[in-house]
Amino acid sequence: MTPKINWSLTPINLGEVDYLQTYEAMQKFTAERTPETSDQLWLCEHPAVYTQGLAGRAEHIFNPGTIPVVQTNRGGQVTYHGPGQVVAYPLMDLKRAGYFIKEYVYRIEEAVIRTLLHFGVTGHRVAGAPGIYVRLDDPAGHAVLEQRPVKKDVIPDQAVVIPGLTRDPVPREHWIAGRACPGLRSGVRNDKPTGAAINAPHFEGLGKIAALGIKVSRNCTYHGLALNVAMELEPYSRINPCGYAGLQTVDLSTIGVHVGWAEAADILGQRLASQLEP
Repeated sequence: MTPKINWSLTPINLGEVDYLQTYEAMQKFTAERTPETSDQLWLCEHPAVYTQGLAGRAEHIFNPGTIPVVQTNRGGQVTYHGPGQVVAYPLMDLKRAGYFIKEYVYRIEEAVIRTLLHFGVTGHRVAGAPGIYVRLDDPAGHAVLEQRPVKKDVIPDQAVVIPGLTRDPVPREHWIAGRACPGLRSGVRNDKPTGAAINAPHFEGLGKIAALGIKVSRNCTYHGLALNVAMELEPYSRINPCGYAGLQTVDLSTIGVHVGWAEAADILGQRLASQLEP
């Protein structure tokens, strides 16, 4: 393992910033970083914008109206960013951190789950659908989801498909995001189908409260996650969020948790810094 280099991840609060400018800044930071460059964690919120991942289809954005659409190189389909949402961008060297992409995704999701727990909400993972979800009828309940991820048919990390993520090189070798494709076994790269069908994720009784979309370039991460705090949710009705028709999107205020953006950002930043520590 590469020796650690005085690792720390102090969140940097950027406030409200333009999405495209932030995207370009992440690309520049990642392209110019060296093995000695310190990791960073940016926290911000964006003016209203739809962002489309590499796997995105135009038909999933059916009524953008005046909201701009930005094409990106992250994994995933379309999502929405807007005021009242905490967006976090961990810019990390995974080789130096000493863990693989699959674990990185798990750690990010765990940070969101622990942030929600701080506010009395139970977050859930759904098999085959990155991000964090809540029970609409019982946001604080701890009942286990039937559609939770389970550890079976474990295969090597290098063969795992993680929806919501891409890694270089982009063409056939990029890791595809979006819903599970019929004809693929769970966890197998989409350019090596096995013929074993899998079930698509189902979201009955659930609302998505946090979205995930990641890019890994030369073992370094950018893009990240978005936690809905107190938003105008109507723009989600104009798209198929993350490529899923009918997927309900919620925020903390919708489920009865009234917290300010700054407090939510502070707690999420703390949890991310803790969970991502090598």
